[in-house]
Amino acid sequence: MTVRTGLFAGACPFALARGWLAEAEKTEINDPNAMALSTVDAQGMPNARVVLLKAIEDDGFVFYTNYNSAKGQEVEQAQKAAFVIHWKSLRRQIRVRGKVTRHNKAASDAYFQSRGLQSRLGAWASQQSKPLASRESLMREVERFADLYGDSPPRPDHWGGYHITPDEIEFWADGTARLHDRFKWTRKLAGDPWLITRLNP
Repeated sequence: MTVRTGLFAGACPFALARGWLAEAEKTEINDPNAMALSTVDAQGMPNARVVLLKAIEDDGFVFYTNYNSAKGQEVEQAQKAAFVIHWKSLRRQIRVRGKVTRHNKAASDAYFQSRGLQSRLGAWASQQSKPLASRESLMREVERFADLYGDSPPRPDHWGGYHITPDEIEFWADGTARLHDRFKWTRKLAGDPWLITRLNP
């Protein structure tokens, strides 16, 4: 049995991840929930960008985006993704790989309504990842949707959440002389017991 104490103790990787994020929220200056999301396109070319992790649920991780964006199309095509969160202040990171599905509509609706008005209007105005003629043309679109919806824009059908159900989660903490501590949790299917392995740094 792999012995885990201190930072790595616990029987649930999602609870452990929530604990690490809560610590980071006290020390990171900006966006402690920022994660580098990796996908692949139809030709197998990898892509990466930073998005915000919005929820750690009991069975996965949730972020929100435009479904028609490059990342949305790549997620829809592959139905798999990976991400890493690195907290410089804590000298820790979490790496995740798994299957991706659209989050339920009720959760997407609720999160959308929690956003600021300009962000909600921006979700309508921006054709994310598509060519843009000018900043002015984008702002005209924002104004157009403001005139259309006022203070109550609904969630667009092309915008919502994705849920990553992990097959693999790695918890990493910096060690002296680059002898880092790494524990990888793996499983074949959601609901299976986790196999926990200590890795060489």
